[in-house]
Amino acid sequence: MEITKELSLQEKLHILADAAKYDVACTSSGVDRKGKQGFLGNSAACGICHSFASDGRCISLLKILLTNHCIYDCKYCQNRVSNDIVRAAFTPQEVCEITIEFYKRNYIEGLFLSSGIDKNPTHTMEQICQVLYLLRTTYHFNGYIHVKAVPGAPDELLTTAGYLADRMSINLELPTEDGMRKLAPNKTHQAILRPMGQMTKTIAAHRLAIGKNARMERSRINQYLTNSIFSDKLLESDSKSLELPSSVKNEVPNRPFASAGQSTQMIIGATQETDYHLLRTTQYLYQSYDLKRVFFSAYVPLNEDQNLPALDTPVPLLREHRLYQADWLLRYYGFQAEELLSEERPNFNELLDPKCEWALRHLDHFPVEINHASYDILLRIPGIGPKSAARIVQACRYGTVDFPHLKKMGVVLKRAHYFITCSGKMMYKTPIEETYIARQLIGADRKENWEATHKNDYQQMSLFFDFGLQS
Repeated sequence: MEITKELSLQEKLHILADAAKYDVACTSSGVDRKGKQGFLGNSAACGICHSFASDGRCISLLKILLTNHCIYDCKYCQNRVSNDIVRAAFTPQEVCEITIEFYKRNYIEGLFLSSGIDKNPTHTMEQICQVLYLLRTTYHFNGYIHVKAVPGAPDELLTTAGYLADRMSINLELPTEDGMRKLAPNKTHQAILRPMGQMTKTIAAHRLAIGKNARMERSRINQYLTNSIFSDKLLESDSKSLELPSSVKNEVPNRPFASAGQSTQMIIGATQETDYHLLRTTQYLYQSYDLKRVFFSAYVPLNEDQNLPALDTPVPLLREHRLYQADWLLRYYGFQAEELLSEERPNFNELLDPKCEWALRHLDHFPVEINHASYDILLRIPGIGPKSAARIVQACRYGTVDFPHLKKMGVVLKRAHYFITCSGKMMYKTPIEETYIARQLIGADRKENWEATHKNDYQQMSLFFDFGLQS
């Protein structure tokens, strides 16, 4: 629905902040940048969304769309061109003013900026770059900025945005070409993966330019070029292709390129892909594009269409939760997608943690004697994470570890005690039997599973949250 009257800034903020809620941005910043004279703000590596600073402040982002006008007709999207909704658009100047004013009031610590595709990808990306350039140069904003790149925009604009933002992301949205054709006819995987690959090269080139891990980065670039799905012409790795645009050099000479890396997002439940397919796609993206995060977004039924789930379909929040746990296992625990799932067992048991499910399928590996286990083996035990595994290895060098020690080290014994022994003894007399242990673990996690399933029963507070208080 086109609006003829001029909307106020607050009305635009209501519309475009609400429209941005389906973009996932709950991520640690990955950037540790101190404030400096003449600039406003800084960035903490500890995190942005859903994190707390050392003084107890909740660190958060202003999450908005530049516009919800869109020329595309993605069937899963609230802002699709065929939907009859109120449309609005910020000017670059308005986004800057809102960001600075909210920052000064300590409402936010940074900016998350996405957008619908207004007119064409080039125009939209130009507007985004103008916002970033004004914030960094005119307003001297030194805080964290996460920006969504627009597939189909010229490489020069994407590169410019990368030198002005801290994190860049391009949403893959759907993991298969077939799903893309059915639900997003204006998009293709090639159009999304090409700029993603270009950003990977530019991030690596910047690390080479500043001398960080030069040998490792060159090796990674060569591996990327060898494994890439693109043509040789697109992936020439000569010095010219890795050279920064002169305009970026002159305007922002001392900024790193996407210092917090790049990420992407996939929608869960809009199409029929299995968890196995999603996890293999996730693993491929990490290995081929050096992504910092792959985010999963449980599909919320918004539009009626024969190719979409019905409007009364429950949001698959528990499935999303399990995929995030599996993603953690890929990144920090040394698991491979093929270990966690297979063609024969393509989906996770939503009632069980993926690590527990893997352990139950490999009971021949358990119980593990804590005092003799290596770090890699400890990471495979449910209830033991990287920090507690390192503490156990360190403690075992000087003495014998027992169950009370493990609790103090942060081990979650309600899961771990089924799979470990200390000095040859189990914590309780427990049969090593899959059905019995699965039943106990499901019971122990019942509260956590309920909370994950009913997450959307709770309303996320916004800047305009009405507590029902009367002045």
